[in-house]
Amino acid sequence: MFFERNKQDETKRTLPSFNRPFKKVQKVLIMTLMLAGLGINSVVANEDENAALSTIFHIYSKGEYVGVISDEEKLEELKKEELQKAASEFENLPLTIGTDLSVIPERVFTAETDDSIVFEKLHEMLSVEAEAIGVSIDGELAFYVNDMDTYDEVIRKLKLQSVTEKELNEFEARTASSETVPPLKVDETRIANILISGEIQAVPGKTAPEKVRNAKEAMTLLNKGTLEEKKYVVSSGDVLGSIAATHNMATAKLLELNPGFTENTILRLGDELNVTAIEPYVEVEVHYETKKKETIKYAKLSEEDNSLYKGEKKVTQKGSDGEKIVTALIRKMDGQQIGSSISDEKIIAEPVNKVTVVGTKVMPSRGSGTFIWPASGGYVSSQMGTRWGRTHQGIDIARPSSYEIVAADNGVVTTAGRHSTYGNHVVITHNNGYETLYAHLSSIDVSVGQTVPQGTKIGVMGSTGRSTGVHLHFEVFKNGSNIDPMSFFR
Repeated sequence: MFFERNKQDETKRTLPSFNRPFKKVQKVLIMTLMLAGLGINSVVANEDENAALSTIFHIYSKGEYVGVISDEEKLEELKKEELQKAASEFENLPLTIGTDLSVIPERVFTAETDDSIVFEKLHEMLSVEAEAIGVSIDGELAFYVNDMDTYDEVIRKLKLQSVTEKELNEFEARTASSETVPPLKVDETRIANILISGEIQAVPGKTAPEKVRNAKEAMTLLNKGTLEEKKYVVSSGDVLGSIAATHNMATAKLLELNPGFTENTILRLGDELNVTAIEPYVEVEVHYETKKKETIKYAKLSEEDNSLYKGEKKVTQKGSDGEKIVTALIRKMDGQQIGSSISDEKIIAEPVNKVTVVGTKVMPSRGSGTFIWPASGGYVSSQMGTRWGRTHQGIDIARPSSYEIVAADNGVVTTAGRHSTYGNHVVITHNNGYETLYAHLSSIDVSVGQTVPQGTKIGVMGSTGRSTGVHLHFEVFKNGSNIDPMSFFR
């Protein structure tokens, strides 16, 4: 019994050491179950909370608050409507919404929005832009065109205002080719360069679709600087000068803009005048290289000769033009030549200058006292003396080898004209007491006051005045009295 009691006591002593860990596990299990229960309750609470939240959308434009809406899709629908509306008016243009909008979503328990007011604002705010090609001139944007194809078309048309299509095609083919350009042939002209005044560039960008120009409008802008001509209607008291001054232009410029008007045009009430000063954005300058044969004009040289009398001239060398091949660069703007320069010159024939000898010998006005025969040969057909019952005061010379009549001695012409009896006649005083008369000339080659050396041609034999045939009637006077001319030739 003692033994059994001790055994029981031993058992009692050992039991507590076995139960302690079990109780710890039991506590942990209980705590875990409690925490698990709390977690389940939390999840259930979050799901209920999410179910109660709504999403609203705050709209901003360039940092400025526009308002709040309940549905972002409605905003996208509004954008789509605006684009469709613009697309129906502006075909073949890539369009985008130009208004800068930011959308910021927010989750709230109570959704308080003002959709109708905000969308009304957005409807007024939204702008449509077209993706286009800006035409920049000297760094400043002038206008927009549809696309690069339109830009290229405009540039080509601009050039075709100054050159033909054939010339442009040939120029573009040459510049695109890697082959050496052949030398020019004589009488050949080709384009060396086409320049557009100002630096013109294509710049991709965006603009209002109504500001995008087609090719025709773009050409008008480039040529005139404006699409529309401004008209002025003449009112009472208007004159050209006052109208020009009002529109800051010279009268000449106003007349240039209105070809039907001149400075003498009387203005009438109601007349319309164009007062748009055309200022083209750009101008086209075309450089041509040309090769042609040119004439080198001969020079006219003069040399003095003291063996010839003053007033006498003699050509000792005839002139003839030379030739050269000239290669030149010609610059034109708007079809008008504005400059040129010679790049090469080759002489193929030198000119021969014309040389004229000019006499410097002083003509003697005093006779030598010795006469020469005034005609080219011939014979005396009638002597001085009584003839047909009257005195024949000179001699007649007929049938010469040449009809040229010359001065018998040095002298000064005192008479040269027509006479009823003598016909065309010349009288020369020899300033030594002698005078000579030459009558019945067909023409006279000297004038009164002219100094004539001996042998100078004074006229041509004829039959003017009282004459029976072609001959020279020749008289000699000494101190005013007739003497027989034959006394000098025997």
